[in-house]
Amino acid sequence: MHVKVEQLSVNGAPCKGAEITRRRLFARITVATAGAIGAMAGIPVLGFVLAPLVRPAPSRWRSVGSVESFAIGQTVKVDFTDPSPLPWSGITAKTAAWLRRVGESEFIAFSINCRHLGCPVRWVKGAKLFMCPCHGGVYYEDGSVAAGPPPEPLARYAVRVNAGQVEIETSPIPLTTFKS
Repeated sequence: MHVKVEQLSVNGAPCKGAEITRRRLFARITVATAGAIGAMAGIPVLGFVLAPLVRPAPSRWRSVGSVESFAIGQTVKVDFTDPSPLPWSGITAKTAAWLRRVGESEFIAFSINCRHLGCPVRWVKGAKLFMCPCHGGVYYEDGSVAAGPPPEPLARYAVRVNAGQVEIETSPIPLTTFKS
């Protein structure tokens, strides 16, 4: 079936070749519908990718204990809540850091994640090393790389003492690296 559509030119005379077939009409409707569906699916994905650039996740100071509860020279794991948990995060909003008391009011906090592939490192007290069980990464007690595949030292959190409490500045991804 052919639909004959007459278009008028500037002088009012009908134009030739303005015929639209049923197939061409449905092809154009299909392309327009697919474009609309693609835009509806793509806009949320684009928003998810660009949101951290427009609105970065907040960082917060989290108390991890009183100064007296940490012995000088001791490295312990401290737990805290992620700074940007979603209401449905549940247990996944919990995270941790390795905290070492260096002096009377000086502390260092390391991320628990290996810088190679993000596996959780563990503290081996006797050897005074952080060990990654996934690919054999080893870090010295200052967070620098001792052996294995890690490309850089353990990430660090900022630490402060506030009103007798040790606080860690948490962020979704700790990016501070060790500087000697």
